[in-house]
Amino acid sequence: MSTSAKLLAAMRRNPKDWRIKQLKTVAKHLDIEFRNDGGSHHVFSHPDIKEILSVPARRPIKPVYIRAFTAFCDRVKEIEK
Repeated sequence: MSTSAKLLAAMRRNPKDWRIKQLKTVAKHLDIEFRNDGGSHHVFSHPDIKEILSVPARRPIKPVYIRAFTAFCDRVKEIEK
């Protein structure tokens, strides 16, 4: 199991106390694009998904955003199958 897969599994088990760096690690592995235009949020997107996910970069990231991120990752995995 790769580092990003372990991180994603850990996020599902416990959605508390995560940092944006860890989300970026998972996103890179799944070919999810991310950007930060100098603001307080990071935006995650994928070419095959119409919606985007905006996550505040404050530490720690609130569990509601981690749950949304894991759901977004699941959608990307579903499309790539």
